[in-house]
Amino acid sequence: MLGTAAIATVALLVLTPGTAAAAAGTNTTIGSTPTPAPTSADIRTSDQRIDVRGGPGVPGTVSLDTTLYLPETTPAPAVLVAHGFGGNKRSVDTDARQLADRGYVVLTWSARGFGASGGQIALDSPDHEVADAEQLVDWLGGRPEVQQDGPGDPRVGVTGGSYGGALSLLLAGYDRRVDALAPVITWNDLSQALFPNAGGRTDLPADTPARGTFGGDGVFKRGWAGVFFSSGSSSTGGAAGSPGATDDSTGATNGAAPTGGTTGSDTTGDDGSSAAGNDTGSSDTGSDANGSSSDSTTTSTNDLASALGARTGGGLPASAVPPAAPPVTCGRFTAEVCTAYTEAATTGRLSPATEALLRRSSPVSVTDRITAPTLIVQGEQDTLFGLDQADANARQIAAHGTPVKLAWYAGGHDGGSPDQPVRDRIGEWFDFHLRGTGEDPGTSFSYEVESGIRAGRSTTTSRTVVADAYPGLSGAAPVTTQTLPLTGQPQVVANPAGGNPAAITSLPGLGGALGSLGSRLSAFTADLPGQSALFTGPALTAQTDVAGAPRIDVTVSRMPGQPAADEAVLFAKTYEVGQDGLRQLLGNAVAPVRVAVPADGSPARVSITLPGVVAPIEVGNRLVVSISTTDQGFASPAEPAVWRIGLAEGAALAVPVVPGRAVTTSTVPVWPLVGIGVVLLLSLVGWLVAKALRRRREVPPAGAADAPPLEISGLAKTYKGGFSAVKEVSFTVQPGMVLGLLGPNGAGKTTVLRMLMGLISPTSGSIRAFGEPVGPGAPVLARIGAFVEGPGFLPHLSGADNLRLYWAATGRPTEEAHLEEALEVAGLGESVHRRVGTYSQGMRQRLAIAQAMLGLPELLVLDEPTNGLDPPQIHAMRELLRRYAEGGRTVLVSSHLLAEVEQTCTHVVVMHHGRVVADGTVDDIIAGGGAASFGVDVPERAVEVLAALDGVRDVAAEGRLVHAELNGTPRASAVQALVAAGISVESAGPRRRLEDAFLQLVGEDTAP
Repeated sequence: MLGTAAIATVALLVLTPGTAAAAAGTNTTIGSTPTPAPTSADIRTSDQRIDVRGGPGVPGTVSLDTTLYLPETTPAPAVLVAHGFGGNKRSVDTDARQLADRGYVVLTWSARGFGASGGQIALDSPDHEVADAEQLVDWLGGRPEVQQDGPGDPRVGVTGGSYGGALSLLLAGYDRRVDALAPVITWNDLSQALFPNAGGRTDLPADTPARGTFGGDGVFKRGWAGVFFSSGSSSTGGAAGSPGATDDSTGATNGAAPTGGTTGSDTTGDDGSSAAGNDTGSSDTGSDANGSSSDSTTTSTNDLASALGARTGGGLPASAVPPAAPPVTCGRFTAEVCTAYTEAATTGRLSPATEALLRRSSPVSVTDRITAPTLIVQGEQDTLFGLDQADANARQIAAHGTPVKLAWYAGGHDGGSPDQPVRDRIGEWFDFHLRGTGEDPGTSFSYEVESGIRAGRSTTTSRTVVADAYPGLSGAAPVTTQTLPLTGQPQVVANPAGGNPAAITSLPGLGGALGSLGSRLSAFTADLPGQSALFTGPALTAQTDVAGAPRIDVTVSRMPGQPAADEAVLFAKTYEVGQDGLRQLLGNAVAPVRVAVPADGSPARVSITLPGVVAPIEVGNRLVVSISTTDQGFASPAEPAVWRIGLAEGAALAVPVVPGRAVTTSTVPVWPLVGIGVVLLLSLVGWLVAKALRRRREVPPAGAADAPPLEISGLAKTYKGGFSAVKEVSFTVQPGMVLGLLGPNGAGKTTVLRMLMGLISPTSGSIRAFGEPVGPGAPVLARIGAFVEGPGFLPHLSGADNLRLYWAATGRPTEEAHLEEALEVAGLGESVHRRVGTYSQGMRQRLAIAQAMLGLPELLVLDEPTNGLDPPQIHAMRELLRRYAEGGRTVLVSSHLLAEVEQTCTHVVVMHHGRVVADGTVDDIIAGGGAASFGVDVPERAVEVLAALDGVRDVAAEGRLVHAELNGTPRASAVQALVAAGISVESAGPRRRLEDAFLQLVGEDTAP
């Protein structure tokens, strides 16, 4: 099992640039993507040091390392872009350049304690980091390049991710000059984010999709807390690629600020590259010309911690740590923050002092003051700051009339940075609210539903669903919930001594690197034997998109004679269990619960808010709720305990669903789309030219009203190299026929069907359908429904959606599709609403036949339609095709099941070596050789009578049946001779089956 230190070490990779997990967003603001949109080469940048007040307990000033990005045209509105925890100003260079390319003046900076800035990390303290940002707004108020709303009042917006997202909200609450903001994957209440308690009273409002319980006395999220404290403790200024040079002899390192208010100049090169990506030594080392630091508050603590964090081959020499030095374990954190973390890490509990510190550094303390329009972007894969944090921010800000728009995306601290469409949405938000351009983005709500299907190696396909408003917000109707009954008897679970072994549900920050594999692995590691109670929901009869935080009421009680504490610490989670038994942990997340349990053995009832997720649950799958006693990412009790957990009376799983319209799918990067667009444009030009040329040719006459549905004449197909697949094939199909096209493998059947459908062109000959020529794109093809060479469907869509999409591509009215009739033909029941990727071969085959029947075509062409069908389905298909033809339509079937063709078809065309060797009614083909069988009472005497007739040969008895080759002798004459001889004839008919006739025609014992 992995220990806490191991998890912290592994997850720390997320905060270290240059690793695959760095894109997860913890050290980025709005995140970097593999294919960012191009930016203009006209962007100018300048690096400067800006001195800000030290703040309470910090004498003098602190120097911040900043970069200013100037667009082509100024003055312009400004945007502050704040970086995430563990990063610096370089982390947000891509975001800054894209905003500058939209026409904004952008200011980035390394926050206190990070990069080349001075000071210590106060955790977004209003007196320090927030005050710093206010002074940066002051600085922008004096810049001529920035549009001003008044003296000292610049037109300004602010955005940032995670640590920078909280700063954005806090700044907007403290400084009314902020005109718009877009916080990304951030917190509302840091005390709840790091000490969550999802258990509470049963009357908690259920108005919004992801409202959290936010109960008191939560469970310490030690995994994530350790990651961040480790990052801050060893911050060297190199988190985004700065040199981070350390002098081993002195312990001195970069990070302290040089003297002076502003240094540096415009360092932009001709290529538009930013000096932020190639800082000079003076800017990066943070020392003045004499090598000393003017920031006396941070010299020894920061230097020692940074030097220790930079060591890879052992610790520091003992001489490098003076006796009076502050604790090296505090790193670049302030003493107050260091004390709070140390207390939490050692006790696992939230003290009043720590709670007050964390709440003061949280947007919850100012959400009632925010008046600027707010776009909240939150990740759906985030075990650090879940959807409940965004829900709380939205509710609290909107409660005072401020416009709020929410956007959930398929990423987060565990799932990756926002992609380009999300970045564009942030830019459009600023365009409207800062510049007054573009369409009003409104206050809609969007969420992203991943399909589980990947395009290529790493791109997950998804669809974005948009609702007019976030349910329960600003007068919008409350969220809709779907109630699912749960089953499961009360179960006894144990918390082992020391809380070990513990379940593993996720590794902080590594969910994005593991992808869907993470949720699969969690299914095996998240529930250990004897530690979990499971409650199962019913198989879903329709696909359900979970969008928010489900809820469940349970009871917890003691077991007589078993050890137990005054309170139980439990971890609730939700699984999707497929019909194959495989389960997947939704969101890779758990909801910790701390609940007091009566000592008298009576049960404590608690309402648990499960983790907020977005997850499509397929038809036939189930939701299973697990309540367990341990989780590696949290501080579990060390005392052993045994608990009895059951469903509360009348309890059910309340699942939030948010209906909306699907507007996009996310599968392909922008630049490949541009290339596709160019190809399509060239194709359109070619089509227009070809159309103009065709107009000069003779237009073939329209088919006559009495023309046959299909007429093939002299058809041939020869491929390169001289191979002739089809030779002089001719036959006609009349209305009402069910015609079977037979032949051995390689006879040319499928080639004929492909030419019939215009998929390939014949070398010679002609095909006419209803009197009109058939070719690629021929209008008459609209009157033909076909299924040739296996079904092809989009695996991530349901069967019904595939049929709708196929019909929409025809451009014909929806009412002409006869979709319900086609679905009835498919016979899939509720499975038609499941993803096609989960279908069996037979189900896919039936769906393909239903697709061919859309619009009830006059000519139906089916290639091996009974493949994969069981006997009852084959029988149903036989009856269906007969009824279809009896209605005046025509059916052409290619099949290798001769018995089925014999029972289904009225006519047969037999092909061999590319040629037609026979055609006619089934009865004619069978009777063609003259073989007959007679049921008689005296078989021996009947053999003698028949053998005596002229021309009759090969007479033999088989029980009460006598077989004979009549060779032209009428069957009636043979019967008459038998009766005249006193033999009773019970039956008389052809001896051969279609199989016999077929084998005789093709001259080989092979299946078609």
